[in-house]
Amino acid sequence: MVKQNTLQHKNTKGKDILSFLALLVIVIFINFLASFYFERFDLTSEKRYTLASSTKSLLQNLDDEVYLKVYLNGDFNPGFTRLRNEAREILDEFRAYSKGHLQYEFIVPGEGLTKEESTNLDKQLYEKGLIPETVSIRTKDKTTENVIWPGAIVSYKGRESVWQIFTRQSPGIDPETCINNSVEELEYSLTNTIRKLQRTKKAEVTFIQGHRELDTIAQYDFMRSLSEYYEVNQTTIPKGRELSALKGSDAIVISQPDTSFTDKEKYVIDQFIMNGGKVLWLIDPVSTNRDSLRKGGFTMGINRPLEIEDMLFKYGVRLNPVLIQDRQCGYLKMNTGFQKGQAKFEMFPWLYTPLILSNSDHPIVKNLDLIKFDFASTLDTVSAKGIKKTILLKTSRYTKTQPTPTRVFLAMVTMPIKESQFINSYQPVACLLEGEFSSFVEYRLPTALLNDSNFKYKDKSKFTKMIVVSDGDVARNDFNGATGQIYPLGFDRNTQQIFANKTFLLNCINYLLDDEGMLQLRSREVKLRLLDRKKIESQRAKWQMVNAALPLVLLIVLALVQFYIRKKKYAA
Repeated sequence: MVKQNTLQHKNTKGKDILSFLALLVIVIFINFLASFYFERFDLTSEKRYTLASSTKSLLQNLDDEVYLKVYLNGDFNPGFTRLRNEAREILDEFRAYSKGHLQYEFIVPGEGLTKEESTNLDKQLYEKGLIPETVSIRTKDKTTENVIWPGAIVSYKGRESVWQIFTRQSPGIDPETCINNSVEELEYSLTNTIRKLQRTKKAEVTFIQGHRELDTIAQYDFMRSLSEYYEVNQTTIPKGRELSALKGSDAIVISQPDTSFTDKEKYVIDQFIMNGGKVLWLIDPVSTNRDSLRKGGFTMGINRPLEIEDMLFKYGVRLNPVLIQDRQCGYLKMNTGFQKGQAKFEMFPWLYTPLILSNSDHPIVKNLDLIKFDFASTLDTVSAKGIKKTILLKTSRYTKTQPTPTRVFLAMVTMPIKESQFINSYQPVACLLEGEFSSFVEYRLPTALLNDSNFKYKDKSKFTKMIVVSDGDVARNDFNGATGQIYPLGFDRNTQQIFANKTFLLNCINYLLDDEGMLQLRSREVKLRLLDRKKIESQRAKWQMVNAALPLVLLIVLALVQFYIRKKKYAA
C-alpha cells in the first residue's frame, strides 16, 4: 500500500513538472511571437490611453532621437503625484510608438547638489522657460511648502524646447481643476512641443489693420499664442501697393473693424481667397460705445456699415444688425452704495454678455468650455453654390434679439426680466464655410482694376475655408491700464473665470491651416475619478483599518483552506 502511494505520488509529481515545463515553453513562445507585434488595449470609457492617429504618425516618422529631462520628480502632494504618474504613462506610450526614438529620464532637481549648485540649476531652468510652482504638502501635524519644476526640457537635433507639464490657470480656479486640465492636455502639449522642434518653416498669419481693428494690446494674448505655431504679423492694405499687401500670407484675420473697406481693399481680399487664402472674420455689425456705457451709464447700439456685407453674402453668410440678449450670460460687478464707508459691490447678470456652449461634434468646438461674447449679433447662412456651411456656435434656448438702433443702459440689470420675450432660441453666431468660392467681383470689375496691368483676376477659388464670427470681442483680452497688466484671453475680471475664447480661436486657425492633428488632441477629454474629500476625512480610520486587516484575514482564510484540502487529499 505504501509503495502504491509512493508510486502514485511520483507520477503526480512528474505530471506537474511536465505541465509546468509545457506552460513555460508556451509562455516563451507567445512572448517570442509578441516581440514582432505591438498592440495595446484601452478599456477606459474615454480612451484616455489611446493616442490620436496624428500623434502615432508623428512618433512613427521621427528621424532622430527626442530626449526629455523631466524635472517633475520628488515628494509631492497627491495631486502632483497623480500628474507625475500620468506624465510617465504618456511618455511610455510615446516611447513605444516611436520605436525607441523617444527617450526620457525623471530628475529630482537639486538632488546630490550643493546649495549653490542647486540655486544655479534653478536659475538655468527658469531662463530656459520652465515655470516653478509652490506646492503645499499637508499632514495631520503640519504643512510644508516646496518649490517644484513641473516641466521638462525637450531636445531634438540640437534644438531645445520646454514642455510645461502643469499649467496654472486663473487665480479663481482650484489646484485640482488645474491638474485635471493639465492631465487632459498632456498628449496635446507634448506633441505640440515636438512639432515646434520639428517645424523649420511656419505658415504665416496676417492681421489686417487700417480700419480701427483691435490693436496689438487688445489682442496681444491671441497673437502671442498664435506665434507658437505660425509667423504672425500685421499689415494695412496700403494705397498704391494693395496687390502685394497679402503676398506670402496663408491666412488673414480681420478682427472687429470699425470703418468701411474701400473697393480695392475688398477686391484684394477677394482675390486672396480665390488663390486659396484662408480668412477668419471677427465682425461686429452693431456699434456700441463702451466708454459711454461705463461713464454715462448708457450707450446706443447702431448699425455699423463696413461695406463688406455684400462680400460675405456672396460667400454664403449674412450678418444681422441686431444685439443678442441671453439668459446664459456673464456678470457685471456694480457699486450699489456704501456700507461703513466702504463701497458695496454686487454681481448682476449682464444679458449682453452671452456665454456660448457648443453642442457640436465638429473638431473646432468639440469639448470646448463656455466661450464669452460681448454685444454679439446673429448671422444667417444664404445660398452659395458648392459651399458647405457648418454652424459652429449658437446661443442658448433663452435668447432675445434686439433690432437696431437700440438703447443699452446699465440700470437695466435691476429690472425684472420678461421671460416671454426670450423666444429667439439658438441663434447662430459662428459659421464655417468650405468649398470653391465664387468671386465677389464676378461680372463687376471696377475700372481701376481693369486698367491695372498687374492685376490677375480669378473668378473661382481653389478649395479653401473661412470662418465668420458675429462678434469681434471674442478675440479681445482685458487690460489694466493702471498696472500695465495684460490678462489672458477669455479672462473675466468680474468673476475671475477663464473662458475658452483662446482655445476656440486657436482651433479656428489650426483648422483653416489644416493643422487638424492639433485640433484632435486639444479636444480630448480625460475624466479623473477624484476622491471625495469629505468621505476621506470622515472615513479615514475605517478604511485604514480595512486596508491593514483585510489582507491578513484573507491570508489566514487561504491558509486554512489549503490546510483542509491537503489534509483531505493525503489522509490515510
